[in-house]
Amino acid sequence: MIRYIAPIYRGEYTHTGTEAAGRCTGRERTGAGRCPRAAGPGEAGLRRRYTAEVHRHTDYALARRALLADLRRGTVRRLDVCDAHPELLRAARHVGQPAPHACPVCDGRHVRFVSYVYGDGLRDANGRCIVHESELERLGQAHEEFARYVVEVCPDCGWNFLTRRELHGRRHAPRPARPTGERARGTPSG
Repeated sequence: MIRYIAPIYRGEYTHTGTEAAGRCTGRERTGAGRCPRAAGPGEAGLRRRYTAEVHRHTDYALARRALLADLRRGTVRRLDVCDAHPELLRAARHVGQPAPHACPVCDGRHVRFVSYVYGDGLRDANGRCIVHESELERLGQAHEEFARYVVEVCPDCGWNFLTRRELHGRRHAPRPARPTGERARGTPSG
């Protein structure tokens, strides 16, 4: 009896050929994890899914909506969500960028976005509040990688929520477009 134990994280690979159509069962797989019918000429069998670059940002809008729904339902108290640190409130008042919406808790119109940067190589700038976009560009040119955290803050009631995490630095800088045509393939033109 042949017994096959599937990997814990099945999303690590994508399947091609007959495997993708669901015609290859675990018992038909070879020891290398390939479906014998899918590994024909021109077919790769299994290929890595995550070969592209890491996403540059993470948006927490769904978590924000869920928290606000819990607040309206009463499962979370207002004191639990309106607990901004005094330094965060001060940064929101003095250097925060105005948000285009009102506070979801108190309907105040003074909601601000405050940005902080963190990274292993930032040294003195680690944990620093970003006042202007030029600071972010300068740090991006000088360092390999760091994260920017954007926090939504209401100075009126103390509402604060991490809205976005972005990766910056030379590693995540936009790459120039690849040339197309004859020159891109390495054949001389002309």
